[in-house]
This record gives sequence, C-alpha cells and structure tokens, in this order.
Amino acid sequence: IRILVAASVMVRSEASANLGGVPSKRLKMQYATGPLLKFQICYRWVFEEYMWVISQGYPNIRIEGENYLPQPRYRHIASFLSVFKLVLIGLIIVGKDPFAFFGMQAPSIWQWGQENKVYACMMVFFLSNMIENQCMSTGAFEITLNDVPVWSKLESGHLPSMQQLVQILDNEMKLNVHMDSIPHHRS
Repeated sequence: IRILVAASVMVRSEASANLGGVPSKRLKMQYATGPLLKFQICYRWVFEEYMWVISQGYPNIRIEGENYLPQPRYRHIASFLSVFKLVLIGLIIVGKDPFAFFGMQAPSIWQWGQENKVYACMMVFFLSNMIENQCMSTGAFEITLNDVPVWSKLESGHLPSMQQLVQILDNEMKLNVHMDSIPHHRS
C-alpha cells in the first residue's frame, strides 16, 4: 500500500509538472508506442494510479485519459446554476430586491439573506456547487484497448481491481499477438 501511495504521489506531481500545473481534459503518456489504452474517467486520481502501474508492467502501451462528459442536459443545468449563483450572490451583496422588479413581495428567506449577507452568500455558493458537482459527476471509468471496450464501470457498477485490469490486459495482449501471428490470405 505504501508503494502504491508513493507511486500515486509521484504520478500526480509528474502529471502536474508535465501539464504545467494546468488541468487538462486529456492526459497522455507521450513516449510509449504500441496499443492504445484509453480511459474515459470521472475519477482522475484513480486513473493516475492505474496509469502508473500499467506503465510499469506494459511500457509499450500508450495510455490516454479524458473526462467522461455527462449528458448535455446535465451540463446545461450545471452551467445555468453557475451563472445563476453569481447573479444571486451579486444581488445579495448589492442589496437589490429582484422580487420588486416583478411586483412581488420578497419572501422571508430573502429578507434573512439581506440581514445575514455573508451567511447567505456562503449558503448559495456551497449549495449551488454541490448541485453543479452532482450534475457533472458521471461515475464513469470506461476502458478501451485499441477502441475495443474492455471495462465499463457504468455497466459493471464497480471499478476493476488492479489484478482484474492486469488479467484483462494480459488476455487482450495475448489475443492480439495470436491474431498478428495468423497469416493473412488474399482471396
């Protein structure tokens, strides 16, 4: 366990250094050649641990990782909430009553927010972020080898253990070697 944790820390720092400290949608091992192992992920830290172990055992495999995007409606809801949150916080800070614009009486929660601006802003910020994160979280951990699906957390309901993934890779690599050794006949 200590080795895996230390390896995870090393991979995380190397990934940050290689990316210039800027988060990226796509993570790659650029110097490997051979089969392409592609991860579509929601859990970046798990991907980094798997990437490190796989790169040690299979140095000729190219490894890529990218975010698995949620359905468009959830992305739009999260985007709307992000803008709405900022507008609402701005209205709370400025003290402008949006209900008066519509000819409505302000509800008691709005009046409480005007009396407790810091708490109200924090509540709007954290609740909105919680809902945004829930909308953007897919729980996906999809793995393909040369565009052939080899694991799907969305279908199986769980992440593969490291032993399962290594066994899958061993089987796929043996199958690929076997298929490459079969002579192709032209008709």
